[in-house]
Amino acid sequence: MRRSLDFLYDAAAWLAALAMIGVLVMVLASVLGRLLNFNLPGTDAYAGYCMAAAGFLALAHTLKKNEHIRVSLIIGRLTGGARRGLEMWALTAAVFLSGLFAWFSIRLVWLSRVYNDMSTANDATPLWIPQLSMAIGTAVLFIAFVDEWVLELRGERSHADESEEALHNE
Repeated sequence: MRRSLDFLYDAAAWLAALAMIGVLVMVLASVLGRLLNFNLPGTDAYAGYCMAAAGFLALAHTLKKNEHIRVSLIIGRLTGGARRGLEMWALTAAVFLSGLFAWFSIRLVWLSRVYNDMSTANDATPLWIPQLSMAIGTAVLFIAFVDEWVLELRGERSHADESEEALHNE
């Protein structure tokens, strides 16, 4: 099961990387179009779609690598049961909120498909297509938070120590 979950998080990260390449391609096409006097309609919109896809698809992988910004002012001072209780409370809230986010993202894709919502930009893309990356990204994030919750419940979740956390300050 662990290998399957790690594969899921890595696959979403690779899709996010491909979306970032898509942003690059759209920006380069737009720049080249201006330099060479041709127009590719929709490049701005597609760059935006790719940027949103990159952000949402990378969420779970970033969580699993402990790269999300986290304020540890209180939890860093706690030990033992108090720390574990606060971790469980925070993870329970995260599971609930990410579940809602995933549910409503998936619902948005479905409603956009049912009502045939189209982009108002000159690309006229059916909106359910770019919204799909948001739904997938939030669903994988929900799975990652459930995974973290179960690991914390079993006592198998790794906690970054203070010296490691200092390396992430930017």
